[in-house]
Amino acid sequence: MMRTLGNSLYQLIEGVVIAFDAIRTNKVRAGLTILGIAVGVLVVTVMTAAVHGINAGVSRSLAAAGPTTFFISRWPAEFQACDGGGESCPWIRFRPLTLDQGREIAQLPTVHGVSAEIESSASVKYADRELPGVALVGFSTNWFDMAGGDIGTGRNFTESEYEAGSPVVLVNDKVVERLFNGGEAVGKDIRLNGQLFTVIGVYNPIPNVFDSGDKGKLIVPITTAQRRLNVSLYWMQLTVKPRDGVNRDAAMDETIATLRASRHLRPGQTNDFFTNTPEKLLALYNKIVGVFLIVMIALSAVGLMVGGVGVVAIMMISVTERTREIGVRKALGATRRAILWQFLVEAATLTTVGAVVGLVVGGGLTMLIRSATPIEASTPPIAIVAALACSSLAGIVFGMLPAFRASRLDPVEALRYE
Repeated sequence: MMRTLGNSLYQLIEGVVIAFDAIRTNKVRAGLTILGIAVGVLVVTVMTAAVHGINAGVSRSLAAAGPTTFFISRWPAEFQACDGGGESCPWIRFRPLTLDQGREIAQLPTVHGVSAEIESSASVKYADRELPGVALVGFSTNWFDMAGGDIGTGRNFTESEYEAGSPVVLVNDKVVERLFNGGEAVGKDIRLNGQLFTVIGVYNPIPNVFDSGDKGKLIVPITTAQRRLNVSLYWMQLTVKPRDGVNRDAAMDETIATLRASRHLRPGQTNDFFTNTPEKLLALYNKIVGVFLIVMIALSAVGLMVGGVGVVAIMMISVTERTREIGVRKALGATRRAILWQFLVEAATLTTVGAVVGLVVGGGLTMLIRSATPIEASTPPIAIVAALACSSLAGIVFGMLPAFRASRLDPVEALRYE
């Protein structure tokens, strides 16, 4: 048994060495074969790393609000075939949510808190420095419980500041860096769209794929955004957090009933608002990612096919060039199985080299994505193993025809070959 294992290992090493000799001898043909495999593996590696990083960011974003949190909006999570018209998008005619409706929901015994949110943008100016088009978010007072993160210096706005629509603002580190040159920001007066505001805090969000913190961000009371900055609440949404120990479905049922009553919907009418859970949003995300996975598989399959055709071509040439060698080996007692094994190892070696090249280049691009974007791209070990296994399998499958041809050569005819 040990002798058989030793022979198999020797044949494996011999096949690998011969494959590298073939690469050196036929650089162009081998290079094209390796390139085809490398492109397929490269696509899989980069897209897998990006999707893996986005998955982590999405999970962290949804987890920040809490597993039982749900969201209310006047638009669906998935627009489907919406073309902007009332027939395909009936929700366009839905009435916007209101702050009073948010307060009613907050009074429910099953609800811990409700945060209203509206997004816009504003021009920010301090002294002679100005930042145009900075992201502006209007929140109600308990937004911090839902969004997570921390306030590095300063404080959140108070209930009285919220009710009065006071000109107070929290900024992120990027605004501090660009507007105050990294200096002290809390207590400084700045202008938002020409209106005087006081900076009361520096907010550090939880980094994720949707909010990496690499762009300026302003947070103000939603009442301030409405009254002082003329931000419409037409697209406002609500985030609802049930009390500890309360079943989310029960809190959702009470919330829906309260909203229906507040919006004067009769028993037979459908809801003119939408409720979404983290699971529903994650399912929608997975549906979108599924499209990318199909594209990834298609592109990698094309690369493997190109490489596979190259394997067939280079191995058929190799069989022709080494016909006499095969005849000599057979005359000395080499079996068909040994010849078949040798050429399959050569083919698998070629494709594995291509896979290694693809993994190396893909690893470099993954590091670039990680450093240049908010996506924490990383290649799972299982993806590396799968790439190597698939490339080796491709080599065996596409190398089978030339290997079978080599094993079937007649030794006498092979020895006569010139």
